[in-house]
Amino acid sequence: MDLIYRDEAYKIIGCCFEVHKELGKGFNEIVYKDALEIEFNQNNIAYNREKEFYIGYKGIKIKHNYFADFVIYEKIILEIKAIERLTSGNIKQTLNYLAASKLKLGLLVNFGENSLQYKRIVL
Repeated sequence: MDLIYRDEAYKIIGCCFEVHKELGKGFNEIVYKDALEIEFNQNNIAYNREKEFYIGYKGIKIKHNYFADFVIYEKIILEIKAIERLTSGNIKQTLNYLAASKLKLGLLVNFGENSLQYKRIVL
């Protein structure tokens, strides 16, 4: 079975492991996001941070938008958490973000545990 965007996802997760190895657990999400920006820049990984997506309802743009933590290579959503453990709600949130963005792959990464946890979420 071929994994969608396998090589790209491998690079992204590698950067996440590097950040977790360097910082460990215990920081707020924003700290991990800032560190990831440095890691992405050092590894020539194209990204947009806090990219805004509009959500429509019956053809009308609603007031509240979604901001992806990162969109990598213009095709992968990277959602960052720094919590005790990932929940089904986090997975559903990432699926909703994929639906809103029309992208196919989301990576949900949690820096809040002793070892880095991540999930590939495909729409």
